[in-house]
Amino acid sequence: MLFSLCRSLSAIVLCLLTSVAAAAAGTAAPSVALHYSNKAPLEDLKLFDVVVVEPDHGYDPAAFRMHGGDLYAYASVAEVQPSRPYFKDVPAAWQLARNGQWNSIVIDQTPAEWPAFFAESVIGPLWKQGYRGFFLDTLDSYRLASKFDEAAQQDGLVRVVQTLHQRYPGIKLILNRGFEVIPRLKGQVEMVAAESLYQGWDASTRRYEPVAQASRTWLLAQLSTIRERDGIPVLVIDYVAPHDRALSRETAQRIRSHGFAAWVTDSDLSTVGIGNLELVPRRVLMIYNSADSPGLNYSEAHRFFQMPLNHMGYVVDYADIQQPLPQGIYRDRYAGVVTSFPGFVPTLQQRDLSRWLHRQMAVGMPVAILGDFGLFPDRSWVENAGIRAQGVETKGNLRLTRTDPMLGFEIPLPAVDKDYVPVQITGKLAAQATTLVEFRDQKNQTFVGGALMPWGGFLNDPFVMTDIPGSDKSRWIVDPFAFFTRALQLQPLPVPDITTENGRRLLLAHVDGDGFPSGAEFPGSPTAAEVMLKEVLEKYTIPQTVAMIEGETAPYGLYPQLSAKLEDIARRMYKLPHVEVASHSFSHPYLWNTSVKHGRFIDNPEAEYHMNIPGYTLDLTREIVGSIDYIRKRLAPPGKPIQVFQWTGDTAPSAEALRIAYAAGLLNINGGDTSISRLNPSITAIGAHGIHKDGYLQVYAPITNENIYTNLWRGPFYGFERVLETFEMTDKPRRIKPVGIYYHTYSASKQASLRALRKVYDWALAQPLHPVFTSEYIRKVQDFHTLALGRDGAAWHVRSHGQLRTLRIPPTLGKPVFEGSQGLAGSNEGIEGSYLHLTGSRAVFGVQAAGPAAGARQPVLLHDANARIARWTAGRSDRSVEFELQGHVPLQWSLAGMDDTCQVRASNRVVPPQKSAAPARADVRNYRLNDASALIQVTCAAR
Repeated sequence: MLFSLCRSLSAIVLCLLTSVAAAAAGTAAPSVALHYSNKAPLEDLKLFDVVVVEPDHGYDPAAFRMHGGDLYAYASVAEVQPSRPYFKDVPAAWQLARNGQWNSIVIDQTPAEWPAFFAESVIGPLWKQGYRGFFLDTLDSYRLASKFDEAAQQDGLVRVVQTLHQRYPGIKLILNRGFEVIPRLKGQVEMVAAESLYQGWDASTRRYEPVAQASRTWLLAQLSTIRERDGIPVLVIDYVAPHDRALSRETAQRIRSHGFAAWVTDSDLSTVGIGNLELVPRRVLMIYNSADSPGLNYSEAHRFFQMPLNHMGYVVDYADIQQPLPQGIYRDRYAGVVTSFPGFVPTLQQRDLSRWLHRQMAVGMPVAILGDFGLFPDRSWVENAGIRAQGVETKGNLRLTRTDPMLGFEIPLPAVDKDYVPVQITGKLAAQATTLVEFRDQKNQTFVGGALMPWGGFLNDPFVMTDIPGSDKSRWIVDPFAFFTRALQLQPLPVPDITTENGRRLLLAHVDGDGFPSGAEFPGSPTAAEVMLKEVLEKYTIPQTVAMIEGETAPYGLYPQLSAKLEDIARRMYKLPHVEVASHSFSHPYLWNTSVKHGRFIDNPEAEYHMNIPGYTLDLTREIVGSIDYIRKRLAPPGKPIQVFQWTGDTAPSAEALRIAYAAGLLNINGGDTSISRLNPSITAIGAHGIHKDGYLQVYAPITNENIYTNLWRGPFYGFERVLETFEMTDKPRRIKPVGIYYHTYSASKQASLRALRKVYDWALAQPLHPVFTSEYIRKVQDFHTLALGRDGAAWHVRSHGQLRTLRIPPTLGKPVFEGSQGLAGSNEGIEGSYLHLTGSRAVFGVQAAGPAAGARQPVLLHDANARIARWTAGRSDRSVEFELQGHVPLQWSLAGMDDTCQVRASNRVVPPQKSAAPARADVRNYRLNDASALIQVTCAAR
């Protein structure tokens, strides 16, 4: 594509404009991917316009189409596998030959009944499944037969295509080869494909190999003729070993240089190849030992190592050393591998782990080892990793001779004791290593406790993190952001950011129903629920989510005598337009997974797993689906949705509990325990975005609740004030979390706790924040985990579900370019770079080293807003724009690129700018409206 031809920053804008214009005119070929595995990563593949899949694997083309792309079904025209369901209905007389390399039968194209059979038996079922595009393979396979009539076979192929168009109006077809029949199918073929222009796969020898020059010359002539004579886009599919991304990238570029669409992939078409776009891998595989903690939630790998990677834009997958390690981990989707072991892994797994890690290193997958190696590095580590541990002996005391600046991050390096035995860097990799911790002994021998290596890097205990004696607190010794960046060789990328939208930090509030019936310490002895309704929900009209515990409010629960009153209060809460309906379960389970016992559950067989509701035995479906049904039928206003489930107790649901919630169409939240404060000023107290279990995502609350700040509700009851420290420390020096006001109903039961709650709300309302419902935040976190990011030369491409609307552009990446971009409304500056405002689910943009020069013409752009962009339309001149904001509170927004000639109108009236004593930028104007939504027009004189 055109972006791949951009070679200088000055050309980016021209390339962007040209490409956008070409796409609008319908002349640009779509980006195409092919992936035939039974677990195609559609969340990544949605980056492409067309994705060809094996339809028997059960994908949903209608659902995929909602992302803006299109799933095409693979269908073989001239060959059939015996495993296909329609094979039994293929008459023996139609079976022309056998393709031994692929164990398939070649089909004669000449029988008069064949086109109808193919249309009805092959395409028909797929059409019913929702497929509207098809990749028709093996059109030339009849040539494998010993005898055939070339003209008759081609006539049969033409009849097949024509029959498909007759039976299925609007069908879209990509033909693999069939060059001779293309002129006879004018207007009936969307694209023509061919395999192996530069690199191919020999199925007989099972080897990747270059294509011979003669074959390339012939194929290139055929494809050029189709493109030039017939005006049909051409797709070339080449094959390269999946670990060789450099050759794949080079091959794709050579294909594109001819004006063809490219797809360079592995022989099984089971990896994300490189085509007109290249997916930027955003996944990191974390290897851990489940025996080291009660459950994944409590492991060091998850508690400490995931958050920094999330903040840098990466999704973390986990692999347990107790299970077979995953195969097929390549740079197509994974940016690196991290191991987290506090000690040795089981002896039976050590050899497998060692071999697996060496394979990753050998194929160029960056590996970062934090803590223990998990094994004793044997001689293979000398050869493969440049690390010597066997035979290493220190003489006398060790003296520290070098530390990297990334160490001493939150606490100084500890002194090593006499039992500490570091390793040595040796062999051919020694010259390429950068030591992080270096020692010398009395014989002046050099040892290391960590180093950056060509294959990644390692940092051994005790230089990763340390526990604070007499507490459950920890501190990072190494800067994890710096270590992961350098060890995994991470390049700057636009970071999907869940903290911010339209330049403003998000604000959400959600309440767990605990204590709803509690008596409040106020005149008249009201319930805590009554106080919360009157003193919080009715006074603070920002979006709030309130979750009930059915067992507390229902007539068959713990308080039947109060049920009528409590249900009435709940109904009054849910009638408020700014209150979102949610469930906090039926019986408030304290332990969601009884197979993972921890804390008081380990040695106490009588510990209650949930509220003691008479006659009730814990049932996950009853807790989740049943409580939702109760709230919908008895408490929520008619038509008001209930879509949020808030986890209770240890907030560590099993995969089965998550599955039930997802099957019921519910969003879920809670857990994470972010509680950084001046008493515990460590990012070890900041949780990740969430956690995956068997493919289901649990979304964490951004900030923990008042129970933690009040010493488990033992006091001081004003302790929730300290959450303001957490808000501030998760904003600077890095904005890692939004502002999340999270508490229980019982916070309204005491004077001190209610005053603290008001103080928190008042602080939040005094900040320039962007209020959202909890459901909106949850969807942003879900979108973070599935957003696809790609590159096309100098341009970045983004595709998502349209919920996450911010990319953070690190200063090392540059400044966004708006001219010729798609899906952008503006940006503003933060501590860690530019916050880029997206208008929907798709964006294309470039970056450059610096912002526009002083005096350069500036387009009108959104600088910040406290509401979502529902629509953004630039006028014929970039000095005019029309956009719609939809929010939950009176609108506030700022526009950049403004001057005294600009006029802003909303609801057919002029909106004047707000006066500002000292504006940060001369071209920024601030505006306000009492409405929560508005259509806004901006017009400025052309410069």
